[in-house]
Amino acid sequence: MNDTLQSIQNRRSVRMFTDKPVSEEDLQTILQAANQAPSAHNQQSWRFVVLRDKKKSELANLVNAKAESFPKPSCVLLRLASRSIVSAPVVIAAANSGELISRGTELFKVDKGIAQDFFRIMEIQSSAAAVENLLIAATSLGLSAVWLGVLVLIKKDVLEFIGETPDGEFMAVIPVGYAAKIGQSPQKRPLEMIVKYLD
Repeated sequence: MNDTLQSIQNRRSVRMFTDKPVSEEDLQTILQAANQAPSAHNQQSWRFVVLRDKKKSELANLVNAKAESFPKPSCVLLRLASRSIVSAPVVIAAANSGELISRGTELFKVDKGIAQDFFRIMEIQSSAAAVENLLIAATSLGLSAVWLGVLVLIKKDVLEFIGETPDGEFMAVIPVGYAAKIGQSPQKRPLEMIVKYLD
C-alpha cells in the first residue's frame, strides 16, 4: 500500500487532543493540501480561517451558548463539539464564498433559477473535497482531526463569527492537533453492499 492509501486507511475522527502545538510548517502544509483540491471550473471559491487561543475559546463559548436552544440529542452533540474545539491547539474553519453561485450565470449563460442550485451544489462539492484533502494531509503528518458536522445546525452563527458571508452554502469546522487517544476505526460496509457495476 502506498503512502497516500495508507493515510486514507489510517485517518480517524479524533475529538480530544493533547496540548502539543501544531507547528506553523505543518499547518501550512495541510492548508496547502486543502487548496490543491479539485474545484468546479477552477473557481477555488473556498476560504479557510485559522483560530487559536482567544478566538478558539470564543467559538467554543458560542457553540455552548447556542446548544441550549436545541433538543437534548442535538444539544449534547454541540457541547461535545465545543469540547473538541477547546481541546485542539488549532481549529480550521472552511467556508465557500458563493462566488461561483453569483458568477455562474455569466460563465454558462444559463437561466438564473437553474444556475443557483447547480452552482451551489458544485461549490459544496469543491469545498468538501478541500476538507477531505486537509484531513488526509493531517493524518500523513501524524496529526489528528475531526470534521464537526453538527455545527451546520448553527451555520449562520459560525459564519458570522469567522467573518464570512452566508452567501455560500458550505461551512466546516475542523479541530486539529495530536490525539489524546486514537480509537479503532468503525467497521465499514463491504464493497459488495455499496458498489454496483453496469456493463
